[in-house]
Amino acid sequence: MALEETGDITGTADKDYNIIWFVEQCLSNALRLETYIKDSERGGDQELTDFFRRAQSESRKGAEQGKELLRSRLSS
Repeated sequence: MALEETGDITGTADKDYNIIWFVEQCLSNALRLETYIKDSERGGDQELTDFFRRAQSESRKGAEQGKELLRSRLSS
């Protein structure tokens, strides 16, 4: 049976916290992928470089979407 966090453990049952966490993870991933991009460029692997760039773009997109969702919820 999976443990479901309802605020008892963290003291935060706020759904907005989940959005904040998601945005942070997307941005962290975009930063990490920059290292992978540089590594694949140094190795001369264009296919891998392109793959990591697409993944980085998707992480940025996820962060932007999460920020927009959070913005709309906080302004309500």
